[in-house]
Amino acid sequence: MTYKTEQEAFWAGEFGDQYIDRNNDAEIVAANTALFARILRATRAVNSVLEFGANIGLNLQAIRHLLPHAHLAAIEINAQAVKKLQALGNISTFHQSILEFEPECARDFVLIKGVLIHINPAALNAVYHTLYQSSRRYICIAEYYSPYPVELNYRGHEGKLFKRDFAGEMLDKFPDLKLIDYGFSYHRDLVFPQDDMNWFVLEKGV
Repeated sequence: MTYKTEQEAFWAGEFGDQYIDRNNDAEIVAANTALFARILRATRAVNSVLEFGANIGLNLQAIRHLLPHAHLAAIEINAQAVKKLQALGNISTFHQSILEFEPECARDFVLIKGVLIHINPAALNAVYHTLYQSSRRYICIAEYYSPYPVELNYRGHEGKLFKRDFAGEMLDKFPDLKLIDYGFSYHRDLVFPQDDMNWFVLEKGV
């Protein structure tokens, strides 16, 4: 498989495999269930979900607890993660880069969590477009936030972690999107800790 950016190759390869080993934990699913219980309160009639960069499905497992009848789908670039996703069962899995994905249909709820921060900034507009085209109604963005673009060192690697106002940029890019809810998760939460990230639920005009 060939890639357009160095970041894609990074996550498809050995570093992506190591990420799986560091983040395969039932407690993460529990924390995600608490998080998505908050997030999904702002939505109605979600019968289909697509996650961009699903890794081994820790977010989708949580959503399955909350929306047991929803059809789940995932895009994932790392081959080892795809095997674990497929082993979960009943998840339509697209083994490809987000930058190559073309939605065959729109889903009610489209999710991207901890992934936009690792996308090459030059490719963000293309990803925003695909997120928008993939959604029938809701888009959920959960990422590290900064009011202005900034790059940080990521586990000793340069050019692999970028923070900015992703949700704000989507709201500016697509005038029919509206913000219907947002919040913050905190690593010191006493019961269900998460990374320090902001989440936003956007709704398409109907």
